[in-house]
Amino acid sequence: MTTEHANADGELTDEQMDADPAGESEIVGGLDENVAGAVAYLLGPITGILFFVLEDKNTFVRFHAAQSMIVFGALIAIQVAIMIAQVVLETIPFIGWVLSFVVGLFTMLLMPIAFVLWLLLLLKAYKGERFSLPLLGGIADGLV
Repeated sequence: MTTEHANADGELTDEQMDADPAGESEIVGGLDENVAGAVAYLLGPITGILFFVLEDKNTFVRFHAAQSMIVFGALIAIQVAIMIAQVVLETIPFIGWVLSFVVGLFTMLLMPIAFVLWLLLLLKAYKGERFSLPLLGGIADGLV
């Protein structure tokens, strides 16, 4: 329990004005909570892992870091699987080439969707919203 001491004029001292009224700890790098949450998405799983490991107290930042790791880690895994599938399909004459082309079109569709998702998550975190994606957000919640 803390008590506030005012000076003779009834004003708070400099130490009390500088103190964090909510008692929150400092976030990694001295960033604001919303900025740290947005930066966790900046380089996908790389910054997600970095903030998840370094930030051990703030659940908002840890949630967005975990969601960044899971969502963009999954997108990278899907991209690698598609590339492997294309290489395998290209070994099959004609039908494999056509299927590889179709898979390539799917990849071209996936990239703009991933960009829009990245931008949405980054902006939601910057606005201070704990925006959770339907399936992967629940997994991220479990990690926090």
